[in-house]
Amino acid sequence: MKKPILYIVVPCYNEEAVLPITSRQFKKKLDELIEKGLTDPKSRLLFVNDGSHDATWEIIKGLADSSEAFMGISLSRNRGHQNAILAGLMEVKDRADITITIDCDGQDDIDAMNRMVEEYLDGSDIVYGVRSNRNTDSFFKRTSAEGFYRLLKLLGAEVVFNHADYRLVSGRVLKEFSEFKEVNIFLRGMLPLVGFKSTSVYYERKERAAGRSHYPLSRMAALAFDGITSLSIKPIRMITGMGLLISLLSFIGVLWSVIMYFTRQSVVGWASTVSIICFIGGVQLVSMGVLGEYIGKIYLEVKKRPRYIISERTKEDCEKDDAY
Repeated sequence: MKKPILYIVVPCYNEEAVLPITSRQFKKKLDELIEKGLTDPKSRLLFVNDGSHDATWEIIKGLADSSEAFMGISLSRNRGHQNAILAGLMEVKDRADITITIDCDGQDDIDAMNRMVEEYLDGSDIVYGVRSNRNTDSFFKRTSAEGFYRLLKLLGAEVVFNHADYRLVSGRVLKEFSEFKEVNIFLRGMLPLVGFKSTSVYYERKERAAGRSHYPLSRMAALAFDGITSLSIKPIRMITGMGLLISLLSFIGVLWSVIMYFTRQSVVGWASTVSIICFIGGVQLVSMGVLGEYIGKIYLEVKKRPRYIISERTKEDCEKDDAY
C-alpha cells in the first residue's frame, strides 16, 4: 500500500500568541510521520485564517515562506470555526489521501495522529479523536460539556461522545462529503452521516499552550443548538407531543369545570386561571421560538449563499474557486 499524502488542517482565529508555538509542534509531528514511513513526503500543513483581527495571517505567511511544508488560506471575513474547517478540507480534498483537522491551541494530543494514521492504514476511513477524560476542565466546564453531548444525542444528533473536531478523514469520505451543500453545518454530526468504516482513538487533552479560549459557554450553547436544529427534527416532534399532552390536560380540565358547575361546587379562582394562562403562554412562545429557528435555517438554505470566501492564499500554484 502506497504511503498516503496527509494534509493537517488547522483553523485559526486570533491565534498570534499560540501559533508560533504550536506550528513548530505540528511541523515536528509531520516530519516524524514522514520519517516513520506512515505518510508521503508530499504531506503538508494548511492553516486557515478565519478573519483574524490580529497578526495571525502575517504569521501564517511567514511560516509559508520559511518552509514548503506550510500553506495557508485566508477567509474574507470571520465565518466561524466550522466553516473554517470546511474551507480547509475543501481546499485540499483533491490533493490529500487523508486529512487531519486539529485546533491551533495545542490542547489536543498530537501524538494521537500516529494512531489515527495507523487505523487508516488498517482500513478505517474516519478516525475520531476522543478525550479519555476531562480532568483538566473545571467542574462547570466538564458538566456543561458532557451535558452538551448528551443533549445532542437525546435530541437526535448522531455524535461521538467527547469528540470535538480532532479527526482523520480519508479522501473518499471527503469526496462524498463535498456533496453535502448545507449552509448550516455541524461537522461532528454531519460526517457520521457519510458512512464508511470508522473508529476512535483516545487521548488526554492538555492545557492551552498560550492565549485564551475563543469558545466560552455562550458559543458552546449556540453550537449545540445549531447542531440540534441542523441535524434533527426531534424538537419539532417534541413540541407536537407536548401540544397533544397539554390539549389532553386542557380537555380534562374543561370536563372537570363543567362537572363542578353542574354540581354547584365551582369557586371563582383567579390564581389558578392566571397560572394556566401563563403556563400555556410560555409553552406557546418557546414553541414559536423553536419553529422560528427552523424557519430561519430554511431561509438561509434557500438563498444558497457561499459558506465561505477565500480572499488570499500563501501558495498560488493551485487554481481554486474562491467561493464555496
